[in-house]
Amino acid sequence: MIMRRLFLVLAGALALLSASGAPLAASGTGPEEILLWPGTPPGNGKVTGPEKVGGPGSGYGAVSNVSTPRMRVYRPAEPNGAAVLVAGGGGYFRIQLWKESTPAAEWLQARGFTVFELIYRLPNDGWDSAAPFMDAQRAMKIIRSRAGEFGLDPAKIGIMGFSAGGHLAGFTAYQPARALYAGADAYEKVSARPDFAVLLFPVVTLRKPYDTTRTRREIVGEKASAKAEAEWSLDTHADRHAPPTIIFAAADDAITPPGHGILLFETLVAAGANAELHLFRDGGHGWGLGKPGQVISQWPALFENWARSLNIIEKQGE
Repeated sequence: MIMRRLFLVLAGALALLSASGAPLAASGTGPEEILLWPGTPPGNGKVTGPEKVGGPGSGYGAVSNVSTPRMRVYRPAEPNGAAVLVAGGGGYFRIQLWKESTPAAEWLQARGFTVFELIYRLPNDGWDSAAPFMDAQRAMKIIRSRAGEFGLDPAKIGIMGFSAGGHLAGFTAYQPARALYAGADAYEKVSARPDFAVLLFPVVTLRKPYDTTRTRREIVGEKASAKAEAEWSLDTHADRHAPPTIIFAAADDAITPPGHGILLFETLVAAGANAELHLFRDGGHGWGLGKPGQVISQWPALFENWARSLNIIEKQGE
């Protein structure tokens, strides 16, 4: 069912891409989608073959071989005026939709957020290593440009990411003006800076002792220079201009150790930025919303309370 739905979505998106020179919302049998780029996306690369969705195993429901970067739209029944761009993880060689970004998007949608699930390009598929960052910047600009259409407050548009998606979200939050591509259409007239950032078990640094992640290998390679490691590490760019950030991590995460989140939190606080960190005793990696009974499953409620404290959403009783 998941594979069939994604196939139908891709088919509709490709038809729209060939028919128009501007990003449009898809319609028909699949969920509403917004294409990020008119024509060929910027950044070197070429994907051959159809988009892939993982079968049984750790990659179940994860998408790869992305040639048409886009956002899947989740419109709430009762919008609260806030929006979130959500990026699943997967080490930049796949995107975990089924267990990360899609459940989070549906949870946010049920609570009034207008959600845009990001399906971004992957270096492992042959794209330039900057391609996913181009896609995230462009997505933020499209959402902000079209805020009125979606009934959004343009000052309440945030970003959420898991693992490598957390790295992508953090980079977008801390380097929104980074010139990654050339563009001159109406969408390029607004800022890519999110108004808040939600980072779950994020990859933060590509430096030692945390240089063992798939994210590092895909973005800078096995033998990266110190300059390249610093350039693509979040803590390098986390300064006082950073949007309010909330970080969630598990103490027993062997893939993205909690030191990543701790480092980012300490860097943000030292810079005078608004930051909050929740470190859970267990949960491992890739926990999505968490399972009933897990302490880690408290994170959505903690995020909701944090969003109220910043007036992103209304406080209860108002």
